[in-house]
Amino acid sequence: MEETVLLVIVLLLPLTASLVVTQVNPYHALVMRGVLGTIAALIYALFGAADVALTEALVGTMLSITLYAIAVRSSLSMRLGVLEGSPVLDASTLAARQLLQRIRQGLQPQHMRLELAAYANAELLLAALRDREVHSILLEPGDETADYRLVTRVPRLQTLLAQQTLVCEVMAP
Repeated sequence: MEETVLLVIVLLLPLTASLVVTQVNPYHALVMRGVLGTIAALIYALFGAADVALTEALVGTMLSITLYAIAVRSSLSMRLGVLEGSPVLDASTLAARQLLQRIRQGLQPQHMRLELAAYANAELLLAALRDREVHSILLEPGDETADYRLVTRVPRLQTLLAQQTLVCEVMAP
């Protein structure tokens, strides 16, 4: 009976590892990584390596998941620079709400979120893009008939946003 339980636990290790690799959502991969570390710690404990089990539980599971979660959280956001007072900041106009919705729809398949950053004037806005404080900037239309211009420094973001039929320019390095 004990050998059967041990065999089942040992077989869970490669199964869980394959689930970690095949996850599309990075947060699901984090959960599976926690399960993987727990199973590994359990196997070490069952084989009598209590010190290795404790190390795996503390470092391999808790610490690495915390660090991965911080890394995933910071890398899955698009910082969009806008001018202070822009209708986009508070989504006060229909055009601004539709634009934000289309940007979020473009980012959603990659599990990304949108962060807005306000800048006092156009020079600061362009400097923020050039200095890599933001990933993209939104330039206001000159008149009511014009559209917003989205300028990015990340070609991958241009590809994602183009799928939502948003015209996005890539800034030259």
